[in-house]
Amino acid sequence: MTDNQGLPNYSGDPQGGGGFNNPGPPPNNNLVWAILTTILCCLPFGIVAIVKANQVNTLWAQGQPAAAQEAADAAKKWSIIAAIVGVVLAILYVVFFVVLGVFATSVDPNTYR
Repeated sequence: MTDNQGLPNYSGDPQGGGGFNNPGPPPNNNLVWAILTTILCCLPFGIVAIVKANQVNTLWAQGQPAAAQEAADAAKKWSIIAAIVGVVLAILYVVFFVVLGVFATSVDPNTYR
C-alpha cells in the first residue's frame, strides 16, 4: 500500500493505519538547484549537493523525517556554496583577463628587442 505520493506505507496494517505516522509531505530535496549549480557553477560542490539531495527521499521512505530534513538542508547549503564559488571564480577569471589586457597594452614591444 502506498500513500498519496507513491511512497510505501510501513505501518504493517494492510489498510494503512497504525504504526507509521506520516508527518506530511517530504521536504524539498533541492535536486534541481543542485544540478544547476553543478552544471553552471562549481562541479565538486555541486556533486556533494546532488548526493545530499538524493538522500532526502530515501530517508523519508525509511521513516526518518528528521534525517531527511537534515539532508535537504545540507543539499541547499552545498548548492549555495557551489553558486557562490562559481560566481567568485567567474569574477576572478574576468579580472585576470582585464589585468592581462591592461598589461599587454601598456608594454612597449620594442623594449624587448
